This record gives sequence, C-alpha cells and structure tokens, in this order.
Amino acid sequence: MTELAEIARTIFANSLKTVDLGHRVSSQVSVSADSFVLSGSVIPFSEVDEVITIAVGKAAATMYSAIEQVLNPVRSLRRRGIVVGPAHHKTDWPNTEFFAGAHPIPDSVSLDAAQAALAMLSTATARSVFVFLISGGASAMMEQPIHESISLRDIDSFYDTLISSGLSIARMNALRKHVSAVKGGRLAEAASAARFQLTLLVSDVPTSTPDAIGSGPTLPDSTTLADCLHILDELGQHSQVPQSVRAFLESPECPETPRTDEPIFARSQWRTVLSSDDLAEAASVHARAAGFHVVIDNTCDEWEYRKAGAYLLDRSRMLAEKYRKSCLISVGEIGVQLPAVPGLGGRNGHFALWCGEQAALSGEDVTIFSAGSDGIDGGSDAAGAICDQHTVQEANRLGLSVEDALLEFNTDPLLNAIGALVKTGPTGNNLRDLRLFLRSS
Repeated sequence: MTELAEIARTIFANSLKTVDLGHRVSSQVSVSADSFVLSGSVIPFSEVDEVITIAVGKAAATMYSAIEQVLNPVRSLRRRGIVVGPAHHKTDWPNTEFFAGAHPIPDSVSLDAAQAALAMLSTATARSVFVFLISGGASAMMEQPIHESISLRDIDSFYDTLISSGLSIARMNALRKHVSAVKGGRLAEAASAARFQLTLLVSDVPTSTPDAIGSGPTLPDSTTLADCLHILDELGQHSQVPQSVRAFLESPECPETPRTDEPIFARSQWRTVLSSDDLAEAASVHARAAGFHVVIDNTCDEWEYRKAGAYLLDRSRMLAEKYRKSCLISVGEIGVQLPAVPGLGGRNGHFALWCGEQAALSGEDVTIFSAGSDGIDGGSDAAGAICDQHTVQEANRLGLSVEDALLEFNTDPLLNAIGALVKTGPTGNNLRDLRLFLRSS
C-alpha cells in the first residue's frame, strides 16, 4: 500500500469516528424532574402516557439506543418501540420488537415490519408521543404496498428495476412513496391521533430533500403523482416496471401523498441530525491535520460516474498546480447504470477503478479513494476501493482486465486481487459516499 493510500484510509476511518451518531441523536432529547424536551418542544410528563419509538434504516439500532439511554431513567414513562435494521445490529432493549431489515430489495420481513408499525401506530391517543428515527435503507427495510393489486414479488421487481435504472435516489423514492402504505408521510398520517411526533433523520440524500430519506415515511411529501408519471415516461414503456405498479400509478385510484398543509404536520417536527456535509467537514479536518490543502467540491453529486470522475480528476489536477499536497473531497452519490446481468461490485469500487484507469492513461500521480459511509458498496462486502495510476499495471500483471471488469460491472474480484478494496464492515451509520483525491509532489 502506498503512503497516500494509507493516509486516505486513515482519513476515512477517523472521519467515521468524528461523526458520532449516538451523540447527535441524544442531544435532541433531554429530561427534567417533570418534563422532557424533544428537539426544543417541552412536554410535561403529566400530559403523556407513553413514548413510542420506531427506528428504521441502517442506523436504526444506534439511533434507538441513543434515545433509550436518555429516557430509560424516567420510570414513570411507559415506552415501547420497533427497530428495523441490519441483522447484526439487533437490539435487546425491553418492550422492543426487532426486525432484520432487508436491503436493497424488500422481503417478507419488510412487510412484517410495516404491519407491526402500522398496528402500533393505530394505538396512538392524544396522550401518546411518537419518535421516528429514519436513516438510509429504510425504503427497503419497511414496505407495504398501498393497493392489493401489487404483490411483494411486484415490489421486489420494481425495486430491482429502479436500482439498475440510473435514476437519482430522490426520483426513485418519488415512485416508491406513491405505491407504499408506509412512505411519503403515510406513517405520520397513521399516527395522527398522537399528541406530538418527532422525526430525527440521518441523511443519505442531498440536503435539500429530507423527505427523500427512507422515502419520507413521516414527512410531508414534496413530490407529486404528476412527477411519478413523468419519471415513468422517461423510463419508457419497455422498462421492467411491473404492470401492476404502472397501472396503479396511472389509475384514478392512486392518491396523492400527504402535503405540508395536512393537520397532522402541525403537531410534527423533524430534524436532520447528520448529513454528508458533516462527513465532508470531518474529512477536511483530518486531511488538514495530515498536511494537505483541502477543498470540498460536491458539484458532481448524482452525476453519471464517468462525468463525475472526469470533473473531479480535472479539479484535483488544478489544485495540484497550486499546492504541493492537495486533497479534494467530494461527498454524495454518483450514478451507474447496471448491465442486464451485473457481476460483483458497487458504485464506489467501480468509480475508483475507472478513475485509476484514467490516471494511468494520462500518467498522473493521483490516489483516488471512494467508499460508502455505511461500510457497504452495493452487492460488495467492501465499503469501496482505493486506486491510483498503477492500478491498471497491477491488474495486468495478474492477467486481469480493468476494461472487462468495468464493462461487466464486476470490479470486486479484480480490486480484491490487487489489495485495493476498503473493508470496514457495517458502520451503523449512513451518510452517503466519501471520495478523496490525494496528490503529493
């Protein structure tokens, strides 16, 4: 491993430690002798019988534990909840039902989790308080089709089509919201009898679209049915969108999702406690500590991966002309359209390998790091990869073709063979992807 690759790994690891999710969540809740405060709203214990917490997503267990640790000392307050998250993050808090959430495709457990949540929400009274904890991955982990004509098999096929479509996450989730009984504000609607609702969000989407996080189960929806029909038109009649889904979205039976002016949202608050901006800032602190001139540039968020890679390589090149040691930081996600039968890999490894190939062609001395903050890169068990101008040569020496790996979306075997994968295991957080372009002369 080169020195720059080691530095990149260290910046990533230290940045993940800096964005302390548990602390960010617990800071939104406090208790006193006769009341508790939820994100600035004071609620006397005398006005509440119970607090119900529902956590869904890759960071569900971490967020739920942070809330429970604050409320646990209040013995007079009845508490119960549901956690839907990765299987290896199972929580054992009392009066808590855990569901091992599927991702990126819903399964029968996703339906069970949705039904359990809806059943719990149906018990809400004017003396109930709900705390919703939503993070990336929630869309697949909790799902319930809104119409009986749409089966689980249809939903699975629909998700698979969306994932391979190249659509941005916000546009994918616009479609998901309108065919789901638990997305696009409908969980909040199901808990409309409650005294108060608080939603805390860990953002895996652009910061301007919080209702896209986990398909916005408890937030007013900024997308419309007209948006969905426009996206369907773009996908085309020959796309693999199941007929039942397409027919429902095009039918008069398909309702709009709850809007901002719905009465329920007058008793609701939502806060984003962590986003990719926090991850970028943490990375910048650690890169500066390592002696690099740092620039954060998220211009290419949600661009197609080759367009984003070309832009960032060029931007990094300009920095290198001015500074001996430079680190270009970019967060967000890039688009990769999958082939009909993709191999093993994820967008981060794919992106890093493509950039490494470009660096080899231009003869540039640059180290490219790209990894998911959740520790998972698509179908890979790695978080991402680190490549540089020597990557192609290393692959060729082993008889491996970078061109074939990229064409077949089968980058993991090659990256693993040359020791370029970044493996962290699931991190319990999800703040999108971090990309670093390091140069030192």
